Amino acid sequence: MNVMPFPKPRRLGKVNVPTVTLAHGGGGKAMKDLIDDVFVSAFDNGTLAPLEDQARIDLAAVAAQGDRLAFTTDSFVVDPVVFPGGDIGKLAVCGTVNDLAVGGARPLYLSCAAIIEEGVSLDLLRQIAGSMAEAARDAGVGIVTGDTKVVHKGACDKLFLTTTGVGVSGKVWNSAPSRRPGDMVLVNGLLGDHGAAILGARGDMALESPIESDCAALHGLIEALLAAAPGTRALRDATRGGLATVLNEIADASDTEIEIDETTTPIREEVKGFCEILGLDPLYLANEGKVAAVVPPEEADAALSAMQAHPLGAGTRIIGTVKDGEPGRVTMRTVFGGRRIVDMLVGEQLPRIC
Repeated sequence: MNVMPFPKPRRLGKVNVPTVTLAHGGGGKAMKDLIDDVFVSAFDNGTLAPLEDQARIDLAAVAAQGDRLAFTTDSFVVDPVVFPGGDIGKLAVCGTVNDLAVGGARPLYLSCAAIIEEGVSLDLLRQIAGSMAEAARDAGVGIVTGDTKVVHKGACDKLFLTTTGVGVSGKVWNSAPSRRPGDMVLVNGLLGDHGAAILGARGDMALESPIESDCAALHGLIEALLAAAPGTRALRDATRGGLATVLNEIADASDTEIEIDETTTPIREEVKGFCEILGLDPLYLANEGKVAAVVPPEEADAALSAMQAHPLGAGTRIIGTVKDGEPGRVTMRTVFGGRRIVDMLVGEQLPRIC
């Protein structure tokens, strides 16, 4: 893409203290050094380099990739900020990329606003910024603008991130009324890993778990799915509230019933055991690398093959069908041969993870 390059390289500032102080949010040299040291050095690209109050993007280059602009924003708060399989930085990039991808858009640019608690380690910030930069490179997107604020100790939990994403798409294809009885529901692998990884990482339940977060950018997988199954009815990333919540949203939006099968719904045994100990339902656990897809029956085999051929979809399964039943209801056929209602999450499933 054509971007306006920064006309002259400059020497980046450096922070020489171990932790963030309120001076780093004061707008002066200390703040400039923090931004240079932590963010600019990690996110370096031609669009970001001028460090103005906005990123200027070549519209012709964007329009050449699609005629509809996709735009999303999300905030990320998680404890701990570093967990098995990722950290808040990777989570912010992948989560925003996925919000664009499930609308059929190709992600292009991100912004990042950071609210930092006084006293946070500079090494931790550099680690998280590096993780964001790596995730953005892997996803083929640029972090091109942002903002930094420092708040008093106790005013936030170490670090809060808000990322906004811009992408393009060629068509709008997943309108709610298009779901029809007989459509198949697919997920691209094991469910609940992210939620279990966060809970295990907190260490306040005296539980040991090898489970890692599934945090990943899904746009490549989704592109493969849409190429194989252009009639795809809907896509949703199953984040907070888990699979159960997004299936209820899909069923409610299209006035259909969805039935899933417990025997084909992929959940690792460790997550099942984890949930049994804590009294949780894995269908409501958060995921950060899982997508639920509704496809027409004549394209289900092609969709399954395309997703299974992708590294992030090797565990893809057909888990259920859309039915002409009670509008807005989701049910599960259990391993015992009965059926149970899988309702929308009411309140929050404790302990909260984000």
